[in-house]
Amino acid sequence: MAVERFALGDPAQVAAAVRALAPGAASVTDAVAGIVADVRARGDAALSEYVQRFDDVRGPLRVGAEELQRALDELDPDVRAGLQVAIANVREVAIAGRDDEREVLLPAGQVIRLREVPVRRAAIYVPGGRAPYPSTVVMGVVTARAAGVEEVVVCAPGAHPVILAACALCEADAVLRMGGAHAVAALAYGTESVPRADVIAGPGNLYVQEAKRLVSGDVGIDGFAGPSDVLVLASEGADPSLVAIDLAAQAEHGEGTIVCAVSDDPALLDAIAFDAGQAAAALVDAPDLEAALAFAEAFAPEHLELVGAEAEELAPRVRSTGCLFVGRESATAFGDYVAGSNHTLPTGGAARFASGLSARHFRRRMSEVRIGPAADALARAGAPVARAEGFELHAASMEVRENPAP
Repeated sequence: MAVERFALGDPAQVAAAVRALAPGAASVTDAVAGIVADVRARGDAALSEYVQRFDDVRGPLRVGAEELQRALDELDPDVRAGLQVAIANVREVAIAGRDDEREVLLPAGQVIRLREVPVRRAAIYVPGGRAPYPSTVVMGVVTARAAGVEEVVVCAPGAHPVILAACALCEADAVLRMGGAHAVAALAYGTESVPRADVIAGPGNLYVQEAKRLVSGDVGIDGFAGPSDVLVLASEGADPSLVAIDLAAQAEHGEGTIVCAVSDDPALLDAIAFDAGQAAAALVDAPDLEAALAFAEAFAPEHLELVGAEAEELAPRVRSTGCLFVGRESATAFGDYVAGSNHTLPTGGAARFASGLSARHFRRRMSEVRIGPAADALARAGAPVARAEGFELHAASMEVRENPAP
């Protein structure tokens, strides 16, 4: 595709225009709804039909331990070493992202303990379309493990050997040869052979994302991951060849991907030359860096790179991006693989309100309440409120615990 050039006026309007460069997707809602309902109703019988039809898999759905070990033994040593670096870094960052328990003693005397507890079973969806993604295995399985999840299942359409090797390295509890909406439905509701998950995380195509949306009321999800995007905000002194290769690298994700650079230096933008392939590409001329930052915030990219001394100084003011990369050496590609940050990130502008995959997606907060001697004071405060709402027995339940007057 040709690289489009925009003059930055209203940041929100230009952000929308850049996003509009990517082709729209046809609705898949009805098709996915039918698949999900069928798997939920008929279980393995329906799942088997869809797995044969869409995944071209016959035979056992679950990958055996011997096949996993064989894939690991045959893995290229350099790939194995790289995955081990990624696993170590992602694990350390994920563990750092867990919340500690806190205990709060309130004035009346009751104690509230805020507890973080992991879900029991998580499913990691690893796409199997254009290419195998062992890095997605790392990002999902390692983070779930670091969160304390007891059982982690990988859904791997195609079950490519490098995917299986990554699953073995990350010590996934099970690997299932399936993908698509039917796989999401099976994981959300369970079948005779597929255990029901508490959380489903990971990217996928439109059918996978629509299925996650449909089942999100019955199972936890990490979000809706669409086509990838990157925005490079560059100021004077940035190396245009490095900006170009970072844009071209993200363009490797293909159709639907958006790659964009914004700068207040027209000569710098003029010097950025790259092959966008099937990706949508744009260069945006900003009148100044304040406007460039406003555009970045409106665009809310999955990945935002700040390069050039003045651009890098904007880092503390950035609020709306999935992951922020600061400085000449901080290419988005490092985050995709070995930096330690997670590459499962909000796309399509969702970084305005959503977060990248972390231990928190696999943990939930619960309160542990110990009233003790605070019952008197709290009953006097709470019973009138309960009666005002028409709940006489709620009031009685509190008052019956009051200590009698001496």
